[in-house]
Amino acid sequence: MSKDMWNENFSEEKFIYGKEPNEFVKAYSGVIPEGAKVACFAEGEGRNAVYLAEKGYDVSSYDQSEVGLEKTKELAKERQVDVKTNEKDLIIETVEANLYDAAVMVFGHVPKQNQSFFIQNLIRSVKPGGFVMFEVYSHHQLPYQSGGPKSEELLYHPKEVLDWIEPYKCLHYYYGEAERYEGDRHYGLSHVIQVIIQKN
Repeated sequence: MSKDMWNENFSEEKFIYGKEPNEFVKAYSGVIPEGAKVACFAEGEGRNAVYLAEKGYDVSSYDQSEVGLEKTKELAKERQVDVKTNEKDLIIETVEANLYDAAVMVFGHVPKQNQSFFIQNLIRSVKPGGFVMFEVYSHHQLPYQSGGPKSEELLYHPKEVLDWIEPYKCLHYYYGEAERYEGDRHYGLSHVIQVIIQKN
């Protein structure tokens, strides 16, 4: 999905995925050590980045949409926290290696041929001993019609995800249904893949 399309989506006055964090992030972010340096990838309008900043983390947000990043700044100001914003196309440009204590990604859906690079970008950005956590829609999401991409080409397959994370210590893996109510775009029973790994 192109930068122009995301800029158009995020140009609505309201926050299209809401202002509250993703439930997976809310439930499991405690695995990240206190005061850690955290990167939020494909973070859109900033709801998870701002939540993590409120929890005391040093947060940087990455997205290709400058409109989404401006809304991240707006939400951070509203909640009186600091979030560093970085405009970057994460399926082409790499984030500096071994820079963060943790990387977080929620529903960052990219074309099938770019998914491995994208996930490795998250993992590469984290220091040895650091944590990577993400939640994405699985390839079974389409019949649920509760949000996410309309093409299986932009969804994730559990076998591929397991292959990507196999070299690392897996702390949490879930493949199945979850209720998600996030603004107007994610609404209802969904089919997701969740991962938390610790980098060697």
